[in-house]
Amino acid sequence: MTMTIPADGEPDGPDETDEQFRARLRAFLTEQHPGRRPKDPVERIAWQKKWLATLYDSGYAGPSWPRAYGGMDLSFARQVIYQEEYARARVPGPLGTGLGIAAPTLIKYGTPEQKEHHLRPMLRGDMVWAQGYSEPEAGSDLPALRTTARREGAEYVVNGQKVWNSSADIADIVFALVRTGPPDSRQDGISYLLIDAHAPGVTVRPLRDLTGDAHFCEIFLDDVRVPVANRIGEENGGWPLVRTSLGHERAAGAMNQAALYRRVLDELIQLAHERGATADPIVRDRLADFEIRVRVMRLTGMRTIADIMANGEPGPASSTARLFIVTFEQELHEFALDLLGPYGILDRRDPHAVQRGRWVWGFLRTRASSIGAGTAEIQRNTIAEQVLGLPRDPAMPTTVERAR
Repeated sequence: MTMTIPADGEPDGPDETDEQFRARLRAFLTEQHPGRRPKDPVERIAWQKKWLATLYDSGYAGPSWPRAYGGMDLSFARQVIYQEEYARARVPGPLGTGLGIAAPTLIKYGTPEQKEHHLRPMLRGDMVWAQGYSEPEAGSDLPALRTTARREGAEYVVNGQKVWNSSADIADIVFALVRTGPPDSRQDGISYLLIDAHAPGVTVRPLRDLTGDAHFCEIFLDDVRVPVANRIGEENGGWPLVRTSLGHERAAGAMNQAALYRRVLDELIQLAHERGATADPIVRDRLADFEIRVRVMRLTGMRTIADIMANGEPGPASSTARLFIVTFEQELHEFALDLLGPYGILDRRDPHAVQRGRWVWGFLRTRASSIGAGTAEIQRNTIAEQVLGLPRDPAMPTTVERAR
């Protein structure tokens, strides 16, 4: 697992201009492009892992990661360029949810041994990570979680259930929140554990959604033994780690989504041309509105990256970016279905579906956007209280207690 460095001597060379960096990155993504996405799920995972290994081994993985852990440690401007070119190239994204959520937490709170053991394999795609936060009766009220971890010597014995876990069916590690304190300890009795997804007692069941696919899973933990060495931070001290994880989860999506939806909007405009709808002033007005919002999304993502680089944390403003993206992507796909007319009821399996049903699939998929990574209602409360300084909603848990 060696990393080769480009010919200029370092991935973010001081003598290289931003445009030269963009050209070099674009050439790499073009020359090393892994080809079309396989249809078979097993082949698709292998294809994606191979690509992630290629990125890492060539020195093009982890644009914001420290070089000590295999990343590129790019400047602010070059992180923006990286995300733009990555989205433009249509190459595979990361597997699992570790890179954008667990990694920043591990870098900040992990021991040297934990960082050395976990970070590079995560970045290279050798180990896939999944989040284990939400529970059937503790989603938005996360401090009410019931999954317990009982200490027995050098191990914890974990029992409980997690739900809405992306990529848990292919995960090697689950980064989970567990209750190590008394049942009523709320956020003061939560610890952050790394659980071997293949350990005895771990059962993962996929959950099928509106699209017909299984993007989420539920995880059952039955007397799962986890070494104490797999705890990040102090026992009962997991809550500050949660805030870091969720802040970075929302922040990570900001720039990635801005780059992605720049391309998606261009394709939507092309769809409007193909449907003969661009002569309609109402359609043109809606497209102009989406164009403005994509540009705002990009600027918001840039601001979020700047905050992380300056302060080490994205802060509560990351909720603003998350809420903005949720609203945008749902409205964009609703508009796409309006353009399709009667064809908007045909899914991917129908031979008459426009563009293989991609816009219908996107419409169905984004119905869940206002729930994932913190509900839209929770985001609005966070913005109101922590950004705008408005009075707290008395019906909600206190700001200290609430994370999603």
